[in-house]
Amino acid sequence: MPVLTRLIPSPVVVDIRRGALDDLSALLADQRISSNGKIAVAISGGSGLKLRDHFAPELPGADWYPVSGGTIDEAVKLADAMRGKRYDAVVALGGGKIIDVTKYAAARVGLPLVAIATNLSHDGICSPISTLDNDNGRGSYGVPTPIALVIDLDVIRDAPVRYVRSGIGDAISNLSAIADWELSHRETGEPVDGLAAAMARSAGEAVLRHPGGVGDDDFLVTLSEGLVMSGIAMSISGDSRPSSGACHEISHAFDLLFPARAASHGEQCGLGAAFAMHLRGDRDASALMVDTLRRHGLPVLPEEMGFTVDEFVQAVSFAPQTRPGRFTILEHLDLSDDEIRDAYADYAKSIGS
Repeated sequence: MPVLTRLIPSPVVVDIRRGALDDLSALLADQRISSNGKIAVAISGGSGLKLRDHFAPELPGADWYPVSGGTIDEAVKLADAMRGKRYDAVVALGGGKIIDVTKYAAARVGLPLVAIATNLSHDGICSPISTLDNDNGRGSYGVPTPIALVIDLDVIRDAPVRYVRSGIGDAISNLSAIADWELSHRETGEPVDGLAAAMARSAGEAVLRHPGGVGDDDFLVTLSEGLVMSGIAMSISGDSRPSSGACHEISHAFDLLFPARAASHGEQCGLGAAFAMHLRGDRDASALMVDTLRRHGLPVLPEEMGFTVDEFVQAVSFAPQTRPGRFTILEHLDLSDDEIRDAYADYAKSIGS
């Protein structure tokens, strides 16, 4: 009988360690990435500019492109600027917005992408999705997975610690997303990709149960690997399902309803995941999430993010509209505003607020 397998889109190089960027020129000389050193480098206005000064002499064949925001217009602008230049590859050097913009632009011009993450704010560093602001708010766009990924722990340590905390919330929320996926399978018959679910779950569990803190190299490696595995899990499933459920619907609702006051993506997802676990009746899982989030300095109540209880109820009520067609515990329970308020009061009481 023939052996049936599938090809899994994933980077050919994943380098996570202290001093990883010291070998950047050697990485880019890899024949699988660049044959002649002609590359485009997209950079942020903050950490990216500082790194440009450091690496420009080592990359004489590079053209540098500052990126000013995380919008679809900025991504199209970058693609148009690179078009026709005969680059071997595109390098995204910066945080989540820079990587998302560059992933979309690279896909638009048909070039492979090398992602160099300067912070760990979310799992988009290795995902096949670009999340970009547009005229209607924010959209998710399918793109190829990066051909290489570099995370230098020395650079991560130089970034504000809130970015690491955001990544923690995003990684832990995988566990809520998988629970939603399995719920949808039972209730609607939606297929679950077992390999994608296993990778996303393993990533979330590793971060959830790691005893270290944001200042420990071992913990930062575990978090980095978890975010990478989350991205690959999305590549396997072909969508964001392994890492996005009610937790992300609630986060997107905050972004859309309160754009000027929204907290970080991971903070909102972490709170959303703990509350969603409570809604499922899994109090032990919710309590473990809350304990981990608190230990790392993340919010577990909306008031800790600057939102009132009424605003939280509004966000949870609106959340299903952010992902039409996605079935989560929110769609399953279909709670009224009063029922959401009662559930939140029970959640707040259960975690000892």
